[in-house]
Amino acid sequence: MFSIEERWSNWAGTFTTPKAMIYEPASIEEVSILIKQVTQKQQTIRAMGARHSFSGVAKPDDVGVSLTRMRGLIQLDKLKQEATFWAGTHLYEIGPLLEEHGYGLANMGDIDMQSLAGATSTGTHGTGITLGSLSSQVTRWGLVDGEGNYREVTREDPLAQSLHIGLGLFGIVVQITIKVVPVYGLAYESSRITVQDTLAQFQSIIETNRHAEWYYFPGQSQMQLKVMNAVPYEQLERQPTKPFDNFIENQVLQGMSSLCKRMPQTTSLVSKISAKAVPIGARQDVSYRIFASPRQVKFVECEYAMPLHYFEAFLEELHFTMSRELFHVHFPIECRTQKGEAGILSPTQQQDSAFFAFHMYKGMPYKRYFRYMDHLLQKYGGRAHFGKMNRYTRCELKKQYSDIDIFLTHQQQCDPNSVFMTEYMRKILV
Repeated sequence: MFSIEERWSNWAGTFTTPKAMIYEPASIEEVSILIKQVTQKQQTIRAMGARHSFSGVAKPDDVGVSLTRMRGLIQLDKLKQEATFWAGTHLYEIGPLLEEHGYGLANMGDIDMQSLAGATSTGTHGTGITLGSLSSQVTRWGLVDGEGNYREVTREDPLAQSLHIGLGLFGIVVQITIKVVPVYGLAYESSRITVQDTLAQFQSIIETNRHAEWYYFPGQSQMQLKVMNAVPYEQLERQPTKPFDNFIENQVLQGMSSLCKRMPQTTSLVSKISAKAVPIGARQDVSYRIFASPRQVKFVECEYAMPLHYFEAFLEELHFTMSRELFHVHFPIECRTQKGEAGILSPTQQQDSAFFAFHMYKGMPYKRYFRYMDHLLQKYGGRAHFGKMNRYTRCELKKQYSDIDIFLTHQQQCDPNSVFMTEYMRKILV
């Protein structure tokens, strides 16, 4: 089993570990042996995913586990329309693997760098009011628990309601079976829309499009609207991303962000320019190529779910707040929707929900901005995404997640020695 001692950092650089032993097991047996060794040494162990997190959810204290040597498609059950993958498989690897067999995922987010285990353990989601998160597409988990035993959990098992968003607290997830659908294409369209028109047309837009998301530019009346709708695979007219669009979304954004970091007073101007430069256009491609976009500019992010009926009221207050220029922020605020789903730690709490994601360029002060939004969202029933920056405490979780005690009971059953309960997880759960 390959191992190395190194300084650990997540993608955003928000959480680091000065020194941790990182292991790369290549089999379930090696994972089991490693967990038993860590238990004997009274250490903690953390599955790190692809480190594409903003919170400390993947931060190891003593031992970190990378599943980079446990990737790929294990089995495809065409009768059940289920695919089993090694849990270390990156999301960007799943689309091509499934397309070869005529299948795809029902929904994805706009970043595909995460591992399947990490994405499903934190509730990674895309947009679409009839569609759930990646976690909702899982039908079976294969994991090695805190005593080094391999077990499989299906949706019929009471443990599934906790594993739905398990935060890596129940074991090292090594295999994941996920529901798939016949391969399909997506027709994507980007347009400009005002805040007022969004408020007036929100319901009709989410009801008439399979996927819809908005980008609100701080303080500006003009937004970007992206919609995506299914196209039969055999009728697909593939149109790859235009190089100019990638140039705008990455190189130009990088340059403007660097300017804002050096001269914070320019953020309002940059936001205004960005709103006017929203690319307008349409293209088609196989679904996984439309869902995800390259994200080369590093940032820090927090995101909140709220009941869907609050969307218009919150957007209106958000626009009023950001128009006052209380913060130096130029990154657009991402607005999405998701079908409500079961799962003890699902931020939707079984209600159809709107999600608002707030970003700040890496290296720029973000704490006051994020704290303000956290406070503002409380009256809208906002619940933070666990994989992104949040201010959760055990007291706060108790208020927002009524079945948290069931979650902790299940966690103790799978991990009686608390081998997965790292310092970060203790702070929010104990």
